[in-house]
Amino acid sequence: MQTGRVEYRSIMDISLIKTFLEVVASGSFVSASERLLVTQSAVSLRIQRLEDSLGKPLFTRSKAGAELTPAGGEFEPYALSLLRIWEEARQQIAIPEGFTRSIHIGAQYSLWPRLGFQLIDALRTAAPDLSVRGELGMSDRLTRMLIEGSIQFGLFYTPQLRPGLVAEEVMEEELILVATWPDADLNHLPGYIFVDWGPEFVHAHALELPGLTNPGLTLALGALAAEFVVRREGAAYLPARYVKRYLDANQLHLVAGAPAFPYPIWAVWREDLEADVIDVTKKALRQVALSLDAEQEELVSGLREIALGHVGQGFARGSSTKDKKNS
Repeated sequence: MQTGRVEYRSIMDISLIKTFLEVVASGSFVSASERLLVTQSAVSLRIQRLEDSLGKPLFTRSKAGAELTPAGGEFEPYALSLLRIWEEARQQIAIPEGFTRSIHIGAQYSLWPRLGFQLIDALRTAAPDLSVRGELGMSDRLTRMLIEGSIQFGLFYTPQLRPGLVAEEVMEEELILVATWPDADLNHLPGYIFVDWGPEFVHAHALELPGLTNPGLTLALGALAAEFVVRREGAAYLPARYVKRYLDANQLHLVAGAPAFPYPIWAVWREDLEADVIDVTKKALRQVALSLDAEQEELVSGLREIALGHVGQGFARGSSTKDKKNS
C-alpha cells in the first residue's frame, strides 16, 4: 500500500507531467530544460521518476533527441487530461468572491494594447460575474499554456493548431513601411531593418521588394521592433494601428509608394471551454474587432492618401486585402 501511495504521488506531481509534455513538444531534454528554466539533469530526473512510477520507459533517447516509446504515446493523452483537470481545479478555487465564472486570456505583446485591453473592457461590461486574468507570451509559450489549460483563450498572429484547440480569424492588421525620417525614398533606405512577420510575409516581401531582402539586420520581435526603430535611424514594416501614435508624434513617417501587407489576427481557444464563457468572449471580441476594423480602414485610407500625394500611385500595388477583394 505504501508503494502504491508513493507511485500515485509521483504521477500526480504536476511538475513531472509538465516536464513530460515539454519534452514531447520540444523533442529533446536539452530544449525542454531551456524552456522550463531548469537544468538538463533535472529534466532527466523528473522523467526517470515518472518512468519508475509507471514501470515503462516513456522516451527513446538518442543524439537526435527524444522520441516517445509506445508506452509514452499511450500516456500522452492521460498526461494532458491530468494537467487540464489540475488547471481547472486551480482556476476554479481561485475565482474571487462575487464572481461565478473565470477565463484566462493570453496574447502576444503587440496585441494587448489595442485588442486585448479592449476585449477585457468589453467582457467586464457584458459579463460582470466573469473573473478575467491576462497573460503575456510569445506564440510558442501561449500555445503550450493553452494545451496545458493554464489559459483558455489566446490572441495570436501566428497560431499553432493542436488537438483540442479551435482557431478563428478575428481581423487583419496592415503592415506598413515606416521610417524615422520624412520623405524616405523606397529605393534608398539606409538602416532598413527586416522584421520577420512569418513565412507568408517573408515570401510576399521578397516578391514585392526584392531589393530589401538582405538588409543585414533581422528582428523576430513583432511590434517590439518599433521601439528599436524609433530610437535609431531606421525603417521597418510594422502594424499600422500600433505605430499610429508614432506617426501622430512625427517620430515615424510613412514611406511613400511602399506596399502594405495584410497580417491576420487569430483567436484560439480550448474546445472544452464552457459554452457560455466562449460565447460571451467571442461576442465581445467581434464588437471590438468591428470597431478596430473601422478605425484601421480610416487610418490606412489616410496613409494611402498621403502616399498618393507624394508619388501619384502611392500606397502600393495590392496594398490591402480589402482593395484586392474590391478589384
